[in-house]
Amino acid sequence: MLSKETRYCAGCGVPIQTEDPQRSGYVPPEALEREHLVCRRCHRIRHYNEVGKTERTADDFRTVLQELTTQEALVVHIVDIFDLEGSWIPELSRYIGDNPLLLVANKVDLLPQSVRPEKIEKWLAQFVKGRKTDPVDIVLCSVKMNLNVERVVEKIEEYRNGRDVYIVGATNVGKSSFINRLLQQYGDGEGDEITTSYYPGTTLDAIRIPLDDNREIVDTPGIVNEDRLSERVSPDELRLIVPKTVIHPKVYQLNDGQTLFFGGLGRLDFKRGPRQPFVCYMAKDLYIHRTKTERADSLYAEHVGKMLSPPFEKGTLPPMWKQSFHVRGEKTDIVISGLGWVTCRGDAAELDVYAPKGITVSLRPALI
Repeated sequence: MLSKETRYCAGCGVPIQTEDPQRSGYVPPEALEREHLVCRRCHRIRHYNEVGKTERTADDFRTVLQELTTQEALVVHIVDIFDLEGSWIPELSRYIGDNPLLLVANKVDLLPQSVRPEKIEKWLAQFVKGRKTDPVDIVLCSVKMNLNVERVVEKIEEYRNGRDVYIVGATNVGKSSFINRLLQQYGDGEGDEITTSYYPGTTLDAIRIPLDDNREIVDTPGIVNEDRLSERVSPDELRLIVPKTVIHPKVYQLNDGQTLFFGGLGRLDFKRGPRQPFVCYMAKDLYIHRTKTERADSLYAEHVGKMLSPPFEKGTLPPMWKQSFHVRGEKTDIVISGLGWVTCRGDAAELDVYAPKGITVSLRPALI
């Protein structure tokens, strides 16, 4: 049974319940005596890296954001600079209405140190302009390395003007980790931290943190963008495709008629064009294999789930889907959402790019 006054998990925000161990928010009845409650699912994530199933859907997560349409608040949209397309919420403007938007690009520690922050900020400004979004400011940070987190806090105070603050973003961009940084640096050090993990969908409901002026910071559940690979693979496979340290690009000089496999999750065929470099920005643990295009189909059929992994098992993902691109005239990134990108230097090139059906593949001006 629920207690007379509904209590909420300090880790993921769902209402606490003691009736059904298979539903979200379960705690044993004797745990209700504790001051700070953490549900069984959060406990297992924190201590055993086990991810329990949840009955929540992508539509449920978006429903939580709908309250923004009736609130006056500063909206802080956190994106993953490594997976910008996959972590962007395309319908964001529908939720925030006239509320000001602060864009925070997390995980800049993954980018090579030679990349100047000013260039990334300028590039991001063009990116959001193309999506008809007009943030009041853009801040680069790394929650993991505690880089520029204080500057984000300063910008929040500058733009919120006594309003609530809503932290929004896709799954696994670092929203909850960011709030935990705030609690560590500026809180009183009491209570449980918000549950964080590599796994999508850790925060299940809005978590509200009171501010000194009777306003709140609201950590909303991560939006599930199902068109990126990080939402489709298993937790063990996810560990291989999410970079944890600085990306060291791998350069492949290709002749036309050659193919690159990115594990068994993606494929690039260089169909026509002069010999040229293809620079791969992906997690260091992801195996990249080069072969002749004429052998690519048979190689994939024989080795997917084995040499070409992840996936660890054949048939766990939708079949590969081909998209064709013609790159000419400018340095261009070919992005496989949730996996990384490959940069072409701008020489004329005709390419076929494969990813599991439903995963977005796109072109953009080169980030680096």
